[in-house]
Amino acid sequence: MSEFISSVSDSDIKILCDALLKNNRIQKEAYSRFEVKRGLRNADGTGVMAGLTRVCSVEGYYIDDGERVPKPGRLVYRGINMSDIVEGCKAENRFGFEEVAWLLLFGDLPTQKQLDVFTNVLAQARELPDEFIEDIIMKAPSKNIMNKVGAAVLGLYAFDENPDDTSVENVLRQSIQLIAQIPTIMSYAYQVKRRVYDHKSMYIHQNNTKNTMAESILRSIRSDKKFTDEEAKILDTCMMIHAEHGGGNNSTFATRCVTSTGTDTYSAIAAGIGALKGPKHGGANVKVYEMVKDIKENVKNPTDEGQLADYLVKILHKQAGDGSGLIYGMGHAVYTLSDPRAVILKRDAGIYAAKYGYEEEYKILEGIERISPELFYKYKGIKKKICANVDLYSGLIYSILKIPEELFTPLFMSARIAGWSAHRLEEILSGGKIMRPAYKNVSLPREFVPIGDRIDNHTVSSEYIPSEER
Repeated sequence: MSEFISSVSDSDIKILCDALLKNNRIQKEAYSRFEVKRGLRNADGTGVMAGLTRVCSVEGYYIDDGERVPKPGRLVYRGINMSDIVEGCKAENRFGFEEVAWLLLFGDLPTQKQLDVFTNVLAQARELPDEFIEDIIMKAPSKNIMNKVGAAVLGLYAFDENPDDTSVENVLRQSIQLIAQIPTIMSYAYQVKRRVYDHKSMYIHQNNTKNTMAESILRSIRSDKKFTDEEAKILDTCMMIHAEHGGGNNSTFATRCVTSTGTDTYSAIAAGIGALKGPKHGGANVKVYEMVKDIKENVKNPTDEGQLADYLVKILHKQAGDGSGLIYGMGHAVYTLSDPRAVILKRDAGIYAAKYGYEEEYKILEGIERISPELFYKYKGIKKKICANVDLYSGLIYSILKIPEELFTPLFMSARIAGWSAHRLEEILSGGKIMRPAYKNVSLPREFVPIGDRIDNHTVSSEYIPSEER
């Protein structure tokens, strides 16, 4: 704040912050007293039922006699197991993201003719207006690719001749364009960031309409435009598993919530991008990468289970890592015994880590996955089943593909736009009501005091400080 408002003194900033802290914290106990579903979660950790969907099912447990019973995780796209889709494409040695995008949007698997048409439409739609590239991306670079893509998506509104039409036909047209264009925007934003902030060369390549989405991404971010078929199919697998994850995940819920207001497609999708950026959501893949880097720098032999466990304990106690007390890549709101996405990525990482020189990183991640549940129970008293989530191994896959850290979360976004679009269309067709949950006001009534009678008191009362921080 002091850097933004350079003329404001530190003492003035302290006054502002103290005033803010005094009246803006609510004790945790109050949520229990008023039976508030904090975080839209039930007491047992399950999500509050807020809607219905035909797009996707996320399964990690079943309820037996009122108790949550763990089971292997399943991710189901339009009634079809996501793992079966991935395995089917692998067995036939072909790309699958475009097929998944069609399935999510339209509800059925495409025929070969439908898939060919859709793939060609997406390839043609990747092009961006020249003036958009120059005015929206190049003239306003950003250190953070997610923020730049979010701003650019809002900027596309001005280049749409019919941006506010929320008919199904128009939103479908906008959705297909965004599925195609967001990876292109990501690539341009990355190249501009390289030039402006990293002081490296910027490479802008013409769109090759013969490339699939995964091929196009690798081609656009590499200086020599070269990639192997194996590399492209590894990335394609990542995009298939990241394409969708149910209506309750934070970014999809944000997209549906904003859609329910009747606003335009660009505003709704930008909301999803902003939500996905957070380190508790899509940004967690970067946090895993940074955590492993920190472990390698501070543990003499990070593949030794004892040494790794000792350091993970320090992380849990906020004595190491980023100070959050979180072991990133472990645990999930729904999955208990396993995250099917992590299962696929772990298998692929195991296949390619040795080939591409990432054996140590893979062993560290395996160790984290194996050790962490016991540490959570021993030091945090967490008895529920904790498994590796998709973020634990996705960063390693991206590293194997020589993809820079700043593109980890944007790549997640480039796939998830398919799911957001499907949910936006479903909300338009089936939602009908603006989302408007209730918040209970717990402030006490007070009388207005004339300004001359008010007393300066910048001390933050313990009444406003959560009990766990006292």
